[in-house]
Amino acid sequence: MSLFSKLFGGGKPKPEPEAETETYEGFRITPAPQTDKEGFRVAARIEKEIDGEVKVHQLVRADTLRSLDEAQEFSLRKAKQLIDQQGERIFR
Repeated sequence: MSLFSKLFGGGKPKPEPEAETETYEGFRITPAPQTDKEGFRVAARIEKEIDGEVKVHQLVRADTLRSLDEAQEFSLRKAKQLIDQQGERIFR
């Protein structure tokens, strides 16, 4: 990174701190809201080990919230809702 980038705040944006992973119905959910011009976009990573292989589904919604804490909470809620509705089918 150049001196000017350091002085004037250029460069890559700082990643958001990762929320704690929660286990729900055998799935691991990690809220991962994405920074957006409107605030934080609702997103989460859903994982489950099936037949010895870890399957991953990236949940990303159009919803945005102003607060990171609210976005993490809402992301967790939406991931649980998706698991309740689709179960392991989310990995297809």
